[in-house]
Amino acid sequence: MARKILFCVSAMSSGGAERVAANLANAWVERGYQVTLVVTYSKRGECFYALSDKIQLCYLSDLVGSFDRLGLFVQFKRLFALRRLIKTIQPDVVLSFLTNVNVATILAAWGSGYAVVVSERIYPPMEPVGRFYNILRVLTYPYAASIVVQTKMGMQWIIENIRGAQGSVIPNPIPYPLSVFEPKLAPQTLLADGRKLLLGVGRLADQKRFDCCLMSFATLAKRYGDWDLVILGEGPLRGALESQIRALGLESRVHLPGGVGNVGDWYARADLYVMSSSFEGFPNTLVEAMAHGCAVVSYDCDTGPRDIIRDGEDGLLVNPVGDVTALTSALDQLMGDDKRRERMAQKAVDVRERFSVESILAMWDEVFSKIIAQQGKNRHRST
Repeated sequence: MARKILFCVSAMSSGGAERVAANLANAWVERGYQVTLVVTYSKRGECFYALSDKIQLCYLSDLVGSFDRLGLFVQFKRLFALRRLIKTIQPDVVLSFLTNVNVATILAAWGSGYAVVVSERIYPPMEPVGRFYNILRVLTYPYAASIVVQTKMGMQWIIENIRGAQGSVIPNPIPYPLSVFEPKLAPQTLLADGRKLLLGVGRLADQKRFDCCLMSFATLAKRYGDWDLVILGEGPLRGALESQIRALGLESRVHLPGGVGNVGDWYARADLYVMSSSFEGFPNTLVEAMAHGCAVVSYDCDTGPRDIIRDGEDGLLVNPVGDVTALTSALDQLMGDDKRRERMAQKAVDVRERFSVESILAMWDEVFSKIIAQQGKNRHRST
């Protein structure tokens, strides 16, 4: 009998959590599972990531009405609408991503008899959720059937801060090859043949510290005149980064083309990948770049890169985080050594097996199977 999964996410924009949600949902429906993807906070709109037409997509705003008004009344309407949906679908498991959605989903399912699995998508200390949601997280998470995190350090934080929490460590699955969707932009539209590409991918926001990346590249640009830097993504710091590029005199060498749906083409074209984030959960883009045969350079932030990169073998970890001189030195080592960079690139593709969709789905299946079995026992005792 096909499993039924009710999957709650806050939105389906271009973020990392949304990308993983799309990947998992697509993989599960191809296995024959029934998946309902519930967008809980954003209004109806197009999904940035391609979704199978076998997935039932539901916007909570359609069930609640206007989200424009704030206050407890609207919040309660959301909770009751989600609770009605859970009871209507009668899923084997309710899965939720991100703290605010996790708390709401646990509250909505409270006493319904349906098990909730919640997942933190980033290392909690590095992305404060505010006092209110932190208290709610501590109070509600013990009632989750399981708490899934992406790294061992994340699990340690859960154990130390959530009394009685039950959890598992499950990395993100990385499909290879990546799906292609709009908007598409061919690398050759920006890069001439023979130019070498240093690539970064991510939201143009404080977390990603692309300002550090620009400063490092500015130091190296004259020495490596055949290299260009491209940063794919969109975000609130576009204006500041464009101003920095102009101030550094790099307008012809650095490009910010925005988000693209054919990012796999860019990974394949890249000669080296750089991640300058100050913190991460489990960075999809880093693994995707490696799966396409890129050596990588990344700051060694608390969680994520060190769970992926085998330092000195398929990439370089840079310390301390935020140190531009250290990042410049690491980039210099690989930009200036074609043979070493190519050796690392050959090792990097091992992530295709280490984080394959099948291996990660097996981890999720193990969590779901235990929960479903326990629910069966509970029902048997109650009859």
